[in-house]
Amino acid sequence: MAQIKPNGFQLAQQHLLRQGFTCFGPTQRERRHLAQLQKSKQVVRPLFPGYLFVQFSADQPGWQSINSTRGVSRLLLQGRNKLQALPSPFMAGLLARCDEAGILIETEDFKPGDRVRLLSGPFADFVTTVESFESQERLRVLFDLMGREIRVSVPAVSVARSQ
Repeated sequence: MAQIKPNGFQLAQQHLLRQGFTCFGPTQRERRHLAQLQKSKQVVRPLFPGYLFVQFSADQPGWQSINSTRGVSRLLLQGRNKLQALPSPFMAGLLARCDEAGILIETEDFKPGDRVRLLSGPFADFVTTVESFESQERLRVLFDLMGREIRVSVPAVSVARSQ
């Protein structure tokens, strides 16, 4: 993950892509109220303002150029010199929750009994049933594994309605 300079999102993304790096900056739709016009407008804003996900391998030469890329402030490090990698399930879940343009898809309202498909994690692509809600962000689902019902708690953002 790279920290970007103020207003440097597009510049950093453009220059990283030119260097051959894959980058991802998820965004979300937001309603803004314009007081002077007395109406609201929908805008697209970064989900993680000031940061951009950059995919690279520390084993491959050339990744150090990310720090000197226009628009990039620095790579986030764990400790002094150790790169901080994000967990693959986190990235897979985040990518699954965004459309082709990188805009976060609104979470659906689920109710008990709904059939859902898991998007990430060890049970990815399983179709299951919503049993209950633990909180607004977590669902309890029922799996039928080898003839037994198993209850599992999953993040609401990691499921999609099944057809």
